[in-house]
Amino acid sequence: MTTGQKKKFKLIDLILITLIIALIIYVLYRIRVSIRYEWSWDIIPKYLFRFDDDRGRFVASTITHGFIMTIKLSIWGIILGTLIGVIMGILRVQNGLFGRFLGRIYVDIIRNIPPIVLVFIFYFFFSSQILDNLGFEEAVLRAGPAMQNFVRIIFIDPKLLNEFLSAALSIAIYEGAYITEIVRAGIESIPKGQWEAGHSIGLSRFAQFRHIILPQAFKNVMPPLSGQFISTIKDSAIVSVISVPELSFQGMQVMASTYATFETWIVITILYFVLTFSCSSIFSRLLKKMQSAD
Repeated sequence: MTTGQKKKFKLIDLILITLIIALIIYVLYRIRVSIRYEWSWDIIPKYLFRFDDDRGRFVASTITHGFIMTIKLSIWGIILGTLIGVIMGILRVQNGLFGRFLGRIYVDIIRNIPPIVLVFIFYFFFSSQILDNLGFEEAVLRAGPAMQNFVRIIFIDPKLLNEFLSAALSIAIYEGAYITEIVRAGIESIPKGQWEAGHSIGLSRFAQFRHIILPQAFKNVMPPLSGQFISTIKDSAIVSVISVPELSFQGMQVMASTYATFETWIVITILYFVLTFSCSSIFSRLLKKMQSAD
């Protein structure tokens, strides 16, 4: 089969899809008749959007605020994690012993620590000790409304700034260890002849990296890197343990106040799926465009 040839939809595919749908319907039916649970879907919409009498319009409510916070955390985790991963990945392939040692120690330590432990370390040490002493949060709270609104839009409510920074940095450092290995593997996948060609025309090692190696390595690392970005979105749920009001934390708040356990977590699951599936589709399109450009 050629690469551009489309796969045909066969009878066996239709049979398998029908069987899967029938199985899902049967499982849902058994859950319906065997579990004694009073469904309360009518209470969920007000936790997505509520009508604000002062503004005269619908505004985001608890779950939607958590969804937005998850997006912010994921974006900052991806940006900082990529920055850390690229720097450490380059150090991992340097000729100097110190750079390779530093990159190796970072990867070995972070990848062998449970992420929840890393979150607690940053929360109790970095946030409670370092950030509190630096006074970032207090400086923002003393600033004018314009600065507070800026922080609220880009990060979080100024009163929770330290917790947000701690959460974003812990996610970035954890994901950065995996991105480091992706970048290292991408650079090492470039044939040695490319380095020799750059050296033969008088390019410095930095110039070889910038003009020859990194552009080629970027194409090689995009598929695993996109998967790591999606993993970052899912891993952001772990910071709910330090009361950062992201999607999972807000889901627990709604569940505790309404006792609508199944309804709440079904909605939370759907929102996570929508977010990760959308990102996956975007990355797939970008990868196809990059491949077609080659």
